[in-house]
Amino acid sequence: MSFLMRAPRECASWEWELDAFAAPGLEPALMTAARMSAVLREHGLLEADVLEWMWFVHGVGGIGVLTRLPVMGRFDAAELARRIRRSRPVGYPDAQVGPIAVTGKGTWFDAEGGERRERDLVVLTVDPDDHALTADVEVFHDIWGRYDFRGVPHPDVQRRNAPRLAAALRALDSLLGTPARPGEPTYFGCAEGYGIAEPDEIDGLGPDLTDQL
Repeated sequence: MSFLMRAPRECASWEWELDAFAAPGLEPALMTAARMSAVLREHGLLEADVLEWMWFVHGVGGIGVLTRLPVMGRFDAAELARRIRRSRPVGYPDAQVGPIAVTGKGTWFDAEGGERRERDLVVLTVDPDDHALTADVEVFHDIWGRYDFRGVPHPDVQRRNAPRLAAALRALDSLLGTPARPGEPTYFGCAEGYGIAEPDEIDGLGPDLTDQL
């Protein structure tokens, strides 16, 4: 297997509430994103190259404007905050930055141990809300679980990839000083501990999820 199908919703997510880690706001959120993405990079899961967010106005909601800001490797939170504020839509002087997704390529391994590269293997999001700092990590591919999206077991793929994700999540818990909590289940799965919850098995197969891909 060298081609990965990507689910339109996450297969699992992990969330952190970070009141004790850093103050709310844009600069602390970017600092947190930089430190978290460094952990994910060390585990080969995310080499950040783009920040992406929607703008909103208090009392109005989203204004339908999406901004993508290229970054390369390690990034400076203060400089990024200046660049982000300068990119505010001119027609909305009161627009605020919504949750910021940190995206890039990561490394996974196929059943034979071949090293592959995939965009958005792991997506990190930080929320620069003025009241509370939060972050989450999402995964959208089947390589972390016992079955592929067709419901066929792929133990070699899981064995080569799932422990790397688990190690990265544990390292993030250590960095942030608080354990992640699992995000909401979706059609494609949910988190259990530091991995993907196993679905019910019928005749040695998991559920076929390809109808929603």
